Amino acid sequence: MPAALTIYQLNWGAAYLISVIGNLVPVVLLLLFLEPVSNWLSRRSGICQKFFFWLFTRTRKRYSFKMKKYGYPALIAFVAIPLPITGGWTGSIIAFLFKIPVKIAFPLISLGVIIAGAIVLAATQTGIVIEKYFGWQILVGILLVIGFIRIMHNKVKNKKS
Repeated sequence: MPAALTIYQLNWGAAYLISVIGNLVPVVLLLLFLEPVSNWLSRRSGICQKFFFWLFTRTRKRYSFKMKKYGYPALIAFVAIPLPITGGWTGSIIAFLFKIPVKIAFPLISLGVIIAGAIVLAATQTGIVIEKYFGWQILVGILLVIGFIRIMHNKVKNKKS
């Protein structure tokens, strides 16, 4: 979305719509084909069978209590946080690992993608406005200050624990 807004100069509505749809296309494919592909690979290869058994057992053992505790809203929140390793694709894998039916997983993941898109859109638009009225130097300065505050917060938090 940042590229669509800054480089390609799309309006925010088109950039948002393209980004959300572009993120959901692989989600649909992953939700539909992860299970059949993993079953096929497990039947064809002993190594794949052992890997998938290990993956499912380990994941469910380590995280099933969180899934029971937080339920489906946790999947929405996980997808909605626009950070590396979170998002629709990883949410699809989580839904697959916890055997969440596609009819339930897709709306949950879609809602998370919609929320993440809104967050990225707001952050990008904010950056564009700051850069437009104050210059890129101020924008970089603000980002550096935010980063510094975050680092200091983590240091204080780690000292307390």
